[in-house]
Amino acid sequence: MGKIAKEASYKLKKLKTKEKNAMLLEIKKGLLSQKENILRANEEDIKKGRENNMPEGLIDRLLLTDDRLEGMAKSIDEVIDFKDPVGKVLSMEENYAGLLIGKKTVPMGVIAIIYESRPNVTLDAAILSLKASSAIILRGGKESIKSNIAIADAIRLGIKNAGYDENFVQIVKDTSRESSKELMQLKGYVDLLLPRGSASLINSVVENAKVPVIETGVGNCHIYVDDKCDIENAVKIIENAKTQRIGVCNAVESLVLNNNLPDKFFDLFNEVVEKYKIKVHADEAALPKLKNAVKAEEDDYGREYLDYEISVKTVDDVDEAIAHITKYSTGHSESILTESYERAMKFLEEVDSACVYVNASTRFTDGGEFGKGAELGISTQKLHARGPVGLDELVSYKYVIFGHGEYRK
Repeated sequence: MGKIAKEASYKLKKLKTKEKNAMLLEIKKGLLSQKENILRANEEDIKKGRENNMPEGLIDRLLLTDDRLEGMAKSIDEVIDFKDPVGKVLSMEENYAGLLIGKKTVPMGVIAIIYESRPNVTLDAAILSLKASSAIILRGGKESIKSNIAIADAIRLGIKNAGYDENFVQIVKDTSRESSKELMQLKGYVDLLLPRGSASLINSVVENAKVPVIETGVGNCHIYVDDKCDIENAVKIIENAKTQRIGVCNAVESLVLNNNLPDKFFDLFNEVVEKYKIKVHADEAALPKLKNAVKAEEDDYGREYLDYEISVKTVDDVDEAIAHITKYSTGHSESILTESYERAMKFLEEVDSACVYVNASTRFTDGGEFGKGAELGISTQKLHARGPVGLDELVSYKYVIFGHGEYRK
């Protein structure tokens, strides 16, 4: 499979932007033409998930509907409209010897992705990789295998109908750990590997991979509620960040509350807690003020719940809030709710996460919301890519040097 992908990548990198966009349009047609097959396959995955007592947050990640498929189809249009990330001249300078030294973006070659639950990742990964002129190997989880295969078949149909090699996109149908490990170790064939899923999956890839990896992180996202905040707006932001979609990595999992917050905050927040039946893991200071609360254990502050649960920690000031976040953060997304410019700037400067917000929901950490289109995950590392991994993060670069007979003395 690695050899096939590498050979396909040589063909793919020769395609011009118009040719790639025409291929993406055929993929959209293929996706819509296979909608019934995809939904039928997804129903089987959902049924099996419920039989295996899969949590509702993960069921939501797995679920495909007519509306979600239409949204996936529209995402192809967005990728078509984006500028080609390949062939951009990043710089061009003349050196002391008269050489003209340029730096331009080039395809990665072969990208692989190992992911769980979300069948929409199958499409997102394929179309982004194709636009970035790289072949891709998809390895989804067993919980979504039928959905993934149905979507991959539709993608390959579109590529074939466009007149190109359907092996630009391949899917691993074997969901065993052995197949995953084999993909991680395809040195010489896979140029970039992205894991997307649970902490255990990501850690497994980081520890076992022999190919370059972009670590997409688990989302233990924090919101610090300062005593100088708009109380009503703060609660609305928290409600959105926690409840809009519980099974996503940019949902808030931990609240850090200033000790001087008035009772009004707790009254309004408790309405949200009771409305959604949120289980609150609170420290001793917050425990008597909150509904549906249990005493927080140390581990609760580091958990990604992906459910109607949240941890609450009280602090004296923004410095203590930053210290708590630094200790438990996964480096994904954190937000401060405050009307103090000084505290906001301090938070932005000292919180070392991929995305740091002032007076906004962490739910905005997304390629589409950032104007980057679909993405392959949120990188929490610092090398090569950080934050949403979109088109611009899926290319490498090379130097091109123009001379006039120069040689080094």
